[in-house]
Amino acid sequence: MIVQVDGVGKSFAVTPGWAALVRARAEPRRVLDAVSFSVKEGEIFGLLGPNGAGKTTLFKILATLLAADEGEASIGGFSVSDDAAKARALIAPVLANERSLYWRLSAYENLRLYAVLQGLAAHQVDAEIRRVLAATGLSDAPPAMVGTFSSGMRQRLLIARALLGRPRVLLLDEPTRSLDPISARDFRRFLRDSVVRAEGCTVLLATHDADDAWELCDRVAVLHRGRLLAVDETTQLRARFGGPQHALVVNSGDRDRARALLDAGGVRVVSDAPHAASLAELIERAIADAGAPHA
Repeated sequence: MIVQVDGVGKSFAVTPGWAALVRARAEPRRVLDAVSFSVKEGEIFGLLGPNGAGKTTLFKILATLLAADEGEASIGGFSVSDDAAKARALIAPVLANERSLYWRLSAYENLRLYAVLQGLAAHQVDAEIRRVLAATGLSDAPPAMVGTFSSGMRQRLLIARALLGRPRVLLLDEPTRSLDPISARDFRRFLRDSVVRAEGCTVLLATHDADDAWELCDRVAVLHRGRLLAVDETTQLRARFGGPQHALVVNSGDRDRARALLDAGGVRVVSDAPHAASLAELIERAIADAGAPHA
């Protein structure tokens, strides 16, 4: 296994309210709770969960940017805590909301700067930049400032920069967050064909978008409020949870229109509430029936 995570836990101090200040005590917030999984070399492994599930915190621990409170993680057999430098040499993070590109430089100039920071020998720099530009489909990128690039092009450039060090493991945190649906679909195809197959990287992908997980990943771990709920092959998880499930909620006055839609086919009745007074009441009732907490 190229990545091993065993019982990793992490808590953060919370800014206390007035009552806690009076008691001179602030309860820590549990962000990760005994998370364990392993990743095979060459696979795309997904961490699927809503915002606040702990995905980015876990990635920062794997990237040696944060220390875990409990448990252990390793990259290529090197502990991220005891052998951080060796683990860091094998991994490249591309975190969400990344703003470290220099927008007044071109793509080539950005890569040249980071190649030097990576310690590449002078005679290797140009060849490596051409390699990663080709791998990410940016060979024909205009010699314009990166600030004029589209979101998709900037995301590809971030991955090109990460590939400069020839990492064995690539951490991608919400890579399609700022992309429209068509660009996101193209980006997923690029990741699988150009990064995994061509470059031979193992990819850990954190996302709240089920489409990313179903279309890209070989296996998926479902993370919620810091706890690991399930780990399985994508086909198995999708068969259990990922089918096309939709609910149509209408007021009683719209029943005729809803019936016409049902008669057209493709929609299944989940429940029928002809006496509901309002859409808000229906939503509140559905939340209560499901036993879910109010948002």
